[in-house]
Amino acid sequence: MGFLKNLGNIFSPRRSDSDRFLYLYVQCSRCGEKLQARVDTWNELTPNYDDNSDNPSSYFCRKVLVGEELCFQPVELSLTFNKVRKLVKQGISGGKYIDQAEFESQS
Repeated sequence: MGFLKNLGNIFSPRRSDSDRFLYLYVQCSRCGEKLQARVDTWNELTPNYDDNSDNPSSYFCRKVLVGEELCFQPVELSLTFNKVRKLVKQGISGGKYIDQAEFESQS
């Protein structure tokens, strides 16, 4: 079994877990509840293909968040990634983006 594991290490790309997950923080525009979204960039991205290529030219992800308080307004995130899975564009509907420090200072 050790041989197969070593063989797998040779052919699989090395990625760290810090590259795998992207955390985003938002605040609902209706009630002000602060929400956290986690995007798994290895598994949750949808590839966008050019017309003449079999390789993805970019990736897309859509997340819909609903809080746990009394307000059930959806907050929709639209995320665009480049071909190496780095975030290049983000949109939001029903809320606004906040930073991690503001999220952690829950009021």
